[in-house]
Amino acid sequence: MNETNPIKFSIEAGVATITLNRPEVYNSFNAAMALSLQEQLRQCNENPEVRAVLLTGAGKAFCAGQDLAEAAGPQSMEISDIVVKHYNPIILLLRSLEKPVVAAVNGVAAGAGANIALACDIVVAKESASFIQAFSKIGLIPDSAGTFFLPRLIGMQRASALMMTGDKVSAKEAVEMGMIYKAFADDAFEAEVQSLVQKLAQMPTKGLAYTKQLLNCTYQFNLEEQLTNEAIFQHKAGQTSDFKEGVQAFIEKRKPNFTGQ
Repeated sequence: MNETNPIKFSIEAGVATITLNRPEVYNSFNAAMALSLQEQLRQCNENPEVRAVLLTGAGKAFCAGQDLAEAAGPQSMEISDIVVKHYNPIILLLRSLEKPVVAAVNGVAAGAGANIALACDIVVAKESASFIQAFSKIGLIPDSAGTFFLPRLIGMQRASALMMTGDKVSAKEAVEMGMIYKAFADDAFEAEVQSLVQKLAQMPTKGLAYTKQLLNCTYQFNLEEQLTNEAIFQHKAGQTSDFKEGVQAFIEKRKPNFTGQ
């Protein structure tokens, strides 16, 4: 088993690629992988070279959730401590990261693996991939913000049913119910994912970050309060170099060269 590098990380053309790298156990999380993912997400937020983040899995799976072998041993952490120390920080880092994060679901995404994907800004999947709220099958509740994001994405009735039954959802079904953005044919998946993340990496990064912050708080405020928030963030966006470049490019009828500033 590859326990020395549970996460593969690279940066190319403004895109940081984070690959969950325990393929022999379907990229299920142990402590080392969870803590490494937290660190890589922090680095992505701090590194100005990174303008978009791609999260995917090695091998046939995206992520099968928690490695139960680690969670069930006599010296194991309490499951609630694993949630608090491993998964909750990952979710908060994904939502506070000031760059767009794309989850490229290349295979099964189950349990915490499914909910980590759903916490990303954009989720795409192979047509052969699937999503499973597997918690009820072992007597647990959905963690990793599943009870927060899934009802907002697909509605309370569907979320309740999927969480209680643990039924598998195909990528096509996930698109149809609004759980994810798109599903791509398996043989076109990598090319489509690269096209998407490269597009995001060339866009006005600060404007995308402000959009993300507004989406994060959209359920907290009433209409009038959210209009006020939009005005505040629009002022910030209007002070960026990318806004000036975007306007100038429009006037000159050319493609803008955004720098993320």
